[in-house]
Amino acid sequence: MVDLRTSLTTMSLTARVAIGVLSLLLVGGLLVSVAAFAYGRQAAQEAYDRLLLGAANDIASSITVQNGIPRVILPISAFELLALAPDDRIGYRVIGVDGQTLTGYSEITLPESRSRAAVSDYFDAEFYGEPARYAVVSRRFAERTLNGTVKVIVGHTLKARNALAFDITRKALYVVAASAIAMLLLAAVAVRSALKPLERLADQLSRRDPHDLTPMDTRVPREVAMMVTAVNRFMERLDRQMASMRHLISDTAHQLRTPVAAMRAQADLLEEEEDEIRKKRIVQRIHDRSINLGRLLDQLLSRALVVHRVDSVKREMLDLRDIAVDIYEEGDYSVLAPQADVHLQVDDGPVLVLADSLSLREGLKNLLNNALKHGKAPVTLGASIEAGQAVLWVQDAGPGPDFNVLTQIGERFNLSSRPESNSGSGLGLAIVQSVADAFGGALRMGSVKPAGFRVAMVFALAEKEKA
Repeated sequence: MVDLRTSLTTMSLTARVAIGVLSLLLVGGLLVSVAAFAYGRQAAQEAYDRLLLGAANDIASSITVQNGIPRVILPISAFELLALAPDDRIGYRVIGVDGQTLTGYSEITLPESRSRAAVSDYFDAEFYGEPARYAVVSRRFAERTLNGTVKVIVGHTLKARNALAFDITRKALYVVAASAIAMLLLAAVAVRSALKPLERLADQLSRRDPHDLTPMDTRVPREVAMMVTAVNRFMERLDRQMASMRHLISDTAHQLRTPVAAMRAQADLLEEEEDEIRKKRIVQRIHDRSINLGRLLDQLLSRALVVHRVDSVKREMLDLRDIAVDIYEEGDYSVLAPQADVHLQVDDGPVLVLADSLSLREGLKNLLNNALKHGKAPVTLGASIEAGQAVLWVQDAGPGPDFNVLTQIGERFNLSSRPESNSGSGLGLAIVQSVADAFGGALRMGSVKPAGFRVAMVFALAEKEKA
């Protein structure tokens, strides 16, 4: 059962179209066969009914009256008409005005349901155990010696009728079969032609350099363009992931080279130094640099994590108030600044966005750490709706950086905003900028009244899903 399901799943499009067309033709052929047989029976019925009616009229027209007695002389033309069905048995009967048989087979009887007013009519009955068809013609006589109606019944068995019906059906099926073969061939040609763009795309992909992630040409049929667009979007996400990996590697190499070299130099000095006081100073410098190095590695990994989750994690409906409350209650800031005065301020109503919880948390942590490290207490973090937008922010009581530095904040390894400090890596606000960009937001910062400086991630406000 599994193998059959797998075979059906991997079946080629040509085979699927062929099976679909063949199924359609089989159903259509069955319907056409039934319709053709019904038409053939009706055509054969009408054709041979006319023969019977013509023969009956010939016999009726040959009846004469002699001395008040009807006389029947069977005409040769009537039997010539009936001879057109050579394999059928022929039966006839002429009934006088008194109901007596003038000539023919008296076993042939009229059905009781037949209308007596009808001049000509047909009915089905048996003729010596075989199904037969009969035509009835009535001739009215109104003479002094004879007044009444003479009825002529002519019939034959159904072999010729059935043979004609089957012949019509068979010829119709020949046409259907020829049409089906032509349709299958045309369908195969059409499918092969329709799949040409896919073959060209497969050829282009197979000949591409593994590092070539440029968009593919979308000048293809609309149905194929959907797949090409999806492939281009996938390659765009893959290119972003590879770019983030390249940046991570280059950033790590760039940032780790100097502190590692400095620690190595300090270690060399420690090995050669004999003064205990200087040794303690060297050990303290090594310790400080190791702390900065650990912080740098944390930020590098945080940025890589944020960039990676942009394309790999499904966005969900989040309340920014929950993000702010979680960061506040975790209390990690107490390790960085034990004496810090941190407050929480959130709106009463929900502040909904479509984003990733972990990325927002990383961004808010970096904002808070940056404010605690470079700002002035008290520090407030919060979530609110401002001007129809969702805002996740951190505010301190300091003046903030100089105006000419604001345009550079958010760039990787930008240390110009805090030239007095050599303990930062310049990655904190770059991580926040990446989080804001990832979810269609923006990084905004500026002074607030009466005094203070705010840095905020601003996002489009999401509508609450209806139950």
